[in-house]
Amino acid sequence: MDDRFNTAAGWVLFAGIVALGASIASGMFFHADSHDYPEGQDYGYFVKGEEVGAEESGPDLGTVLASADAAAGEKVFAKCTACHTIDQGGANGIGPNLYGVMGTPIGAHAAGFAYSSALSDKGGEWSWENMNAWLTSPRGFANGTKMSFAGLSKPEDRANVMEFMATYGGAPAKPAPAAVEEAVAEDAPGAGPGPVEGVAADGAEAAGAMSADQPVAAANSAAEN
Repeated sequence: MDDRFNTAAGWVLFAGIVALGASIASGMFFHADSHDYPEGQDYGYFVKGEEVGAEESGPDLGTVLASADAAAGEKVFAKCTACHTIDQGGANGIGPNLYGVMGTPIGAHAAGFAYSSALSDKGGEWSWENMNAWLTSPRGFANGTKMSFAGLSKPEDRANVMEFMATYGGAPAKPAPAAVEEAVAEDAPGAGPGPVEGVAADGAEAAGAMSADQPVAAANSAAEN
């Protein structure tokens, strides 16, 4: 019994030694502890991550606001009514009453409401630009705000909501749409009137050319030879 056990243990030990030796040898050959590979040998592909370009900007705020719809904004504003009132004299809720908020100082509109320092210390006024940035991402606009709303991703939704809010207490003047630059066509050879070099003249051009003054030989040119 002891002989068989010793024999089996010997084989197990031998197999372990062989496996350990093979592991060490393969590690030395393949440089397992190094990121440097032997010259001329490829052991795989390095995949470079695809660079994501900047998101294409859409129409400017003035252009979007020019077609804003207060009725559509009222439907989107329904998401806000869980925290806000907008009627004149409405009570503050989880969020402040929003009547006449457009154009007022940021973080100081609703009397008695406890604004976060992130908003009350922001400075500036609720212009169309600031309100648009706030509705895009409240936390991005004022990091540390108590408002948990994630924001409206669509520019049209934000413009419609602001248009609706402006019907309750007014708002400052809207930003003007960006001017559209008209492309000026460059003059190209042959773009204007007149014959083009290398192009056969049509009938009208040929007739005009024939009517042009032609050189007349001098009367005594033959005598001078």
